[in-house]
Amino acid sequence: MKMKAEVMYVTMKPWKLFFVVALPGMISMFAMSIYSIIEGSFIGQVLGEGAFAAVNIAFPLVMINFSLADLVGVGASVPISIALGKKDNKTANNVFSCSLILIFLASLFMGAIMFFAAEPLSRMMGADDVLLDTSVRYLRTYALCGPLTTIFFAMDNYLRISGYVKTSMVINIVCNAATIGFLTFFLLVLEMDVVGSALATCISMSICSIIAMIPFIRKKTLLQFTRPKFSFAMLKQIAACGSPIFLSNAAGRVTSILMNISLMTLGVKAFGEGGGTTAVAVYAVLMYSSDLCWPLLYGISDSLAPALGYNWGAADYGRVKKIVKCAFVGTSIVGVVSTAVLFFLPGTIASLFANAEDVRLLEVSTHAIKLFCFAYLFRWISVTAQSFLSAIEKPVKATIMSVSTALVFPVILLFAMWNLGLDGIWLNLVGVNVLAAILALILLVLVAREIKRKEKTKIQ
Repeated sequence: MKMKAEVMYVTMKPWKLFFVVALPGMISMFAMSIYSIIEGSFIGQVLGEGAFAAVNIAFPLVMINFSLADLVGVGASVPISIALGKKDNKTANNVFSCSLILIFLASLFMGAIMFFAAEPLSRMMGADDVLLDTSVRYLRTYALCGPLTTIFFAMDNYLRISGYVKTSMVINIVCNAATIGFLTFFLLVLEMDVVGSALATCISMSICSIIAMIPFIRKKTLLQFTRPKFSFAMLKQIAACGSPIFLSNAAGRVTSILMNISLMTLGVKAFGEGGGTTAVAVYAVLMYSSDLCWPLLYGISDSLAPALGYNWGAADYGRVKKIVKCAFVGTSIVGVVSTAVLFFLPGTIASLFANAEDVRLLEVSTHAIKLFCFAYLFRWISVTAQSFLSAIEKPVKATIMSVSTALVFPVILLFAMWNLGLDGIWLNLVGVNVLAAILALILLVLVAREIKRKEKTKIQ
């Protein structure tokens, strides 16, 4: 398996590598987006506007739990890939083993907070008395299942680093297919509420986390379990490399809190009593609509990250540039196609999540999607740039990119476009991604200059 990983990441032609690695990554993430769309459709069509709004309020807190695991999982993946590029398998195995322990401990810690503080946390997110109980039960279900669900994405990263690209894809597809099956059973057969939706995801992810561990337990992978040896330097490296994705998620959740509060206020102003719930539900429709598109961008950039780390560690900078060029070409195509689909089919997409009887929700969602869709003309730039910066161990630049995109730009534009009312909320992500694209280009120019200096030094 070691030779397979080396062939794929170090010697395979860049465009062939793209199709061998990035396409399975896109398929994996598309399977996830299909599940997300079906979940949103089930909640919106079966449980209604109130449940839809409650889930949108609670879900950012769920993502904070996952983001702490991502801090470790993604943060460990970068030094692992670079160590393997340097042929330092001992260090790679130690970081791998330590990271799993850290993820388990982090999930216990965050799960306890989410469970016992679910009510005040939900109120902080903007839940009123109508939505509070539903949000709390949804949140506590995820909290109880955290120790097994949070390790899923890290194991997916480690499988791909070890060359198990197709195995990773199959596990992702199985996970999402199983979730759809459980979702159908819990909501339609057992007639459960949003707890059934949360359980469907948690059960499937837990099962697939265990399945993903089997190749490592059988010692069939490039990465091997070893007796963990923790050190401050290693923890610092993991924290530095994982901070961009963690801060992006954490900052994004802070932004979600502000958005939910703003939506409740602007919704009442626009629609009268009960309008806040409608506005939050529309925003949820936008987020689920986004799940048609952004997983494909992430699937490309994230799948190529191990190859970038391998070659950066091996000091093959020419190959790094070729691989990242492939990533940008691939994500740009996805961005343009995504914009076209959302722009020309807004009503069809909105109807997936809004019940036909919720006329106001359907009409406002259709209008919102036509404004929101232009974000994807630019979003591919920042997504690919941030993944690239993280993969080559540029945590400061990647963190600037992530925090600006997830918090700084959205908050600035939230206040700048307040007088536009709800349209200012729908356009927020468009403006954010325009600013993020400009920032990404500046940071990429700086990295390009650094690579040029390294290439000159290597020649000398």
